Formats: sequence, C-alpha cells, structure tokens
Amino acid sequence: MRVLAAMSGGVDSAVAAARAVDAGHDVVGVHLALSRMPGTLRTGSRGCCTIEDSMDAQRAANLIGIPYYVWDFSERFKADVVDDFIAEYSAGRTPNPCMRCNERIKFSALLEKAVSLGFDAVVTGHYASITTDAAGNRELHRAAAWAKDQSYVLGVLTTEQLAYAMFPLGATPSKAEVRAEAAERGFSVASKPDSHDICFIPDGDTRGWLAERVGAATGDILDRTGAKLGEHEGAHAYTVGQRRGLQIGTPAADGKPRFVLEVRPKDNTVVVGPKEALDIAEIAGSRFTWAGLPPINSHMPFECEVQIRAHADPVPATAVVSTDAAGAEELVVTPHLPLNGVAPGQTAVVYVGTRVLGQCTIDRTVSAVPVPVPVPVPAPEAAPAPEAVSV
Repeated sequence: MRVLAAMSGGVDSAVAAARAVDAGHDVVGVHLALSRMPGTLRTGSRGCCTIEDSMDAQRAANLIGIPYYVWDFSERFKADVVDDFIAEYSAGRTPNPCMRCNERIKFSALLEKAVSLGFDAVVTGHYASITTDAAGNRELHRAAAWAKDQSYVLGVLTTEQLAYAMFPLGATPSKAEVRAEAAERGFSVASKPDSHDICFIPDGDTRGWLAERVGAATGDILDRTGAKLGEHEGAHAYTVGQRRGLQIGTPAADGKPRFVLEVRPKDNTVVVGPKEALDIAEIAGSRFTWAGLPPINSHMPFECEVQIRAHADPVPATAVVSTDAAGAEELVVTPHLPLNGVAPGQTAVVYVGTRVLGQCTIDRTVSAVPVPVPVPVPAPEAAPAPEAVSV
C-alpha cells in the first residue's frame, strides 16, 4: 500500500515508519508543524512537535530511506485543540487535548489530506492493535503491552477512520524492545525521553497559561448545600478532585479536608465537599462515537468496562444509549463500583474485553453520595403575653 507515516520526532513513530517499510509498503514520512513559534525547543520530556522534533524525524526518515515532508497544521491545531482547550476550561470542564489532537488533527485533518493525495493508510507509533472479524469489519483493540497501551487516546476514532489506520507497534511486548530496535537501526532518538504534559504548555504551568487567556474573576466557594465558605480568584484555576490551594480558612465541621466537587462557570462558583462525594455513580455524554460496529442494540443495557483516564484501570460497568430531558441521545455509563474524581469534559472510553467499543465526552456526572438536606432550625417560640391583672 501507499502509506503516510506521521513522524513526531520520537522513537515510536520512527520505528513504526521503519516497520511499514519492512512490510513492503511505499512509505512517505511527514511531520506536523503545530506551532508557528520558530524558537520553540523542547525541554527534556516536555513539549512535542518542536523544531528539534522535526529535525529528529528527518534524520530518522533519511536513515530509513523514505521521502520526508513537514506540513503546517498550526492554524487547524490552534482552532481545534488550543482554542477548544480554552473554551472547555471556560465552560467549567476538564478537557483532554491529546484526545482532541488525535480526533481532529492526526485522524481527521491529516487523514483527509492523506486520502486526497492518494494514500491508502496513515501509520502512527501508537501502541494499539487493529483486527478484522470474519465479516471483514475492523476493530480497535488494546496493545499487547498493557503498561504502554494507548488505545484509550485512540477511542475517538470512528469506523471510517479505522479503515485507514495502521499501528505497527501494537503487538510489541514492551517499549524497551522498541528502543533496542531503534538503536540497532541507528536512530538518534533511541534513548529520547517520551513527551508528557500538554505540548502547547511546555513549562507545565497550566494555571498561569489559562489566567493569561481566560482572565480571573473573583467568585464564591460554596459547600454542597449552597452555603458560602470563601472566595476564589478565578474558577479556571480549579479542577474536580483538587484539594490544595482552596484557601477557605474555616475548617469543615468534621475536621476533614475538602475537595473541589464541581466548577460552575455560569455563576463563577466552585463547589467543595468531603472526599467521599468525589465518588461517581453515573456518567453520561451526548457526544459519543463507536470505533467499529456499534452494539447490536445500544438502546438496551449492555455489559462493558469503562476507562476515564489514559492510565486508569478499567472498571466493570453497564452502558446504554438513552434520551435525555431535552430529547437528545446520550451514552449513559453506570460503573459497578463508583468512579473517583470524574469531571465533565473528560473522555470515557468503553471496552468489551480488549476491544475499544466507543467513547463519549462526559457532559454530566451523578455523585454516589447524596447532597445533605439542611435541617431547618425551628424559630424560637414567642414568649407568652403577660396575664392581665385587675386592680
């Protein structure tokens, strides 16, 4: 096949491209320039898609012996990932920019361009596997190395996108084996650190970065009953599950620490409460997709596992597509055991065994701990009127 290899400048994408060549495909390498800041350089494992990364990718492509290009996707990246990140935080949600990048850049914008240029598939260095069932339907599955499995961040892929996806590292037992192979091939990136954190915030100061773009407005910190406990200097600086930095001052009645339970941007308030109130009994999202064939009848409850973070353990659950109060369909997932610290904006990926069935962006959550109902304090009885005294 004629294959486009997305080369980030890391060890995984370099080895994936080389394996595609070994498999006999006609491979072209491409690096996505996602920022127009020419002076941007990565710092250790922080950041990605920098000038340094593009040079690393080119060196690997030269050794493999494939054509190499740099495509400028900076405008699309800003609109679909960076601006979306700001908008989601402004709406009180906790977005995952890596999910949006996979969804809207690597497997939407890149794939659209690749197909228009006549490529049959896009190769990436993700650790995930694609299988085909007896009827020829493609399925997305976990990688062989669960410790490195990246199927969660690929859960946004649709059936149409899976038809063009290729993951040569899916069956590799470990990352160490990939690094050893890169060293044997002479790749300079064999020992390059994996990137982490948000690529467009390379210093890791998400709070400061958001403050510059969203602004800070003072608002109230409330408990679950609506009572005011203090004030904050900007709701964007708080995330569900946060404990430190609340600066409430007055201790809780039971003396236990409080945690952020909810961020409400419409009235610029932050709701805090006990740790146990972070347990979530139900999640739901209207923005859901299926990776391959959907369930035979998704409107009937079906057993599955749900994963809410890239490195979280999957939790047994029941899922169903139902209609919300506004008449829109949503994917509702009820874990058999409560999930902890889930925030709207996160992505819930649904599995059946090792197969990625689909995903949803979480719109709402239901706490496993009911909100306490304030006990009304009876008004003091009025003193009886003095008896009349006859004179």
